[in-house]
Amino acid sequence: MPLRTVTATRYVTPLREGGSLPAIIEADDSGLYVLKFRGAGQGPPALVAELVAGEIARAVGLAMPEIVFVELDPDLARTEPDPEIQALIRASAGVNLALDYLPGSLTFDLVVDAIDATNASSIVWLDGFVSNVDRTPRNTNMLVWHKRVWLIDHGAAFYFHHAGGDFTNRARDPFINIAQHVLLPRAERLGEVDDDLSARLSGSLIASILEQAPDAWLGDKLSPEGASARRRMYVDYLTQRLMAPRPFVEEARRVRSGRV
Repeated sequence: MPLRTVTATRYVTPLREGGSLPAIIEADDSGLYVLKFRGAGQGPPALVAELVAGEIARAVGLAMPEIVFVELDPDLARTEPDPEIQALIRASAGVNLALDYLPGSLTFDLVVDAIDATNASSIVWLDGFVSNVDRTPRNTNMLVWHKRVWLIDHGAAFYFHHAGGDFTNRARDPFINIAQHVLLPRAERLGEVDDDLSARLSGSLIASILEQAPDAWLGDKLSPEGASARRRMYVDYLTQRLMAPRPFVEEARRVRSGRV
């Protein structure tokens, strides 16, 4: 389903626990969203990662807040007293990305027993697939809301894409960072979820998700050949990664067997 576009009408408060200084904003649909700024230090690639990893998570049946595009007017900075926030808003004029705000949600580390082996295995599978290095005990990037575990903050997925160039040669990498995953000890059903989740994805579905990434986010500095070539890199990388046997699943199972 295509992402909706909303317009930011009010900057509510910064979320200073995030390295890129995300913020809660109100939009013209009266909704509250957690905004990820295009002008933040990690730049547009982090928004591409949020969009692609988040929509893949949704496609395989994991709980994800709605992702929306946010039009940001630089004039919104005039009412903010903090110079850092003013600069960030002005640097992010145009299209940004946001997740639906989940009011009253709890951080996962406070309610660690809220997840079962199947859900834990599915989240480990997802993070191995999209090469997400940021779901560790130090930073779980999960919330519990209405008795479900919701995934947030996928800006660290595809971590290697910040360097630019062609990263498709990494498609069959085992993703050794999976050893640090907070849910790996609970991921007892990796073999079962591997068959199920991989069957829910296809090259055409992945391509349809990438088509939604704005050309401006894909950037000439990262891909001199143009946005369409950069978009194709993500599709090729993920399509190859989906091919069985999936090295990231084998790596996760190997690490788990060494811990038992």
